[in-house]
Amino acid sequence: MSGDKLVVQNLNAWYGKTHAVQDISLSFPDKKATAIIGPSGCGKSTFIRCLNRIHETQPKARSEGKVLLDGSDVYQADPTEIRRKIGMVFQRPNVFPTMSIYGNVAAGLKLHGGYSHDEIDTLVIESLKKAALWDEVKEKLDQSALQLSGGQQQRLCIARALAVQPEVLLMDEPASALDPISTARIEDLIFDLKNSVPVIIVTHNMQQAARVADRTAFLYLGKLVEVAPTRDLFERPTEKLTESYITGRFG
Repeated sequence: MSGDKLVVQNLNAWYGKTHAVQDISLSFPDKKATAIIGPSGCGKSTFIRCLNRIHETQPKARSEGKVLLDGSDVYQADPTEIRRKIGMVFQRPNVFPTMSIYGNVAAGLKLHGGYSHDEIDTLVIESLKKAALWDEVKEKLDQSALQLSGGQQQRLCIARALAVQPEVLLMDEPASALDPISTARIEDLIFDLKNSVPVIIVTHNMQQAARVADRTAFLYLGKLVEVAPTRDLFERPTEKLTESYITGRFG
């Protein structure tokens, strides 16, 4: 479909003999947020980890199928470059404990290289502003990232992902370990970010999906059951399995 930034074709993934993702085809439009919902163990996290090839770093993990970024297969490209283009924010904040707040955001830029000191400074500040963290940390950029609260650490991880200017942002239950106020800030941030970069968010919280996502996909036992505009999926699901899940009959 025209306007799709990322297109997944017949994706399968395994951990050893466990077939965690089964023949999923799904497209992700530019400048939209897409939520991936489903019960625990249904393959949500494995699916998005295949999109930027993090899945293959796990022991005995493999995948088959195509993931096309602007028409080019990510599995035919350098995985390090793909992970720059398709950024990832994990469930729990994974700040670099030995680095300062500034150092955390600059880490990816220094790793990939090619940036001057002034360019790094500019991108760090811009990324912290985009992550709605700048006003809280601008006077303590040289302090340890561990001094930040959990919610601030998660926004720092988002700033770190944004600093390398990704073309897609993956978020794996980014607010599940946070308090309600921090969760609301992350959701506001997703709402803002999707205007410039497509956001794909895994969430176990259906209310969260309803608040932030333009489209929602429901996965069950490794398979894609249904994908639709979020309001349609929640109010008028076409599959009985989807209806059973969103009405709380299982999961």
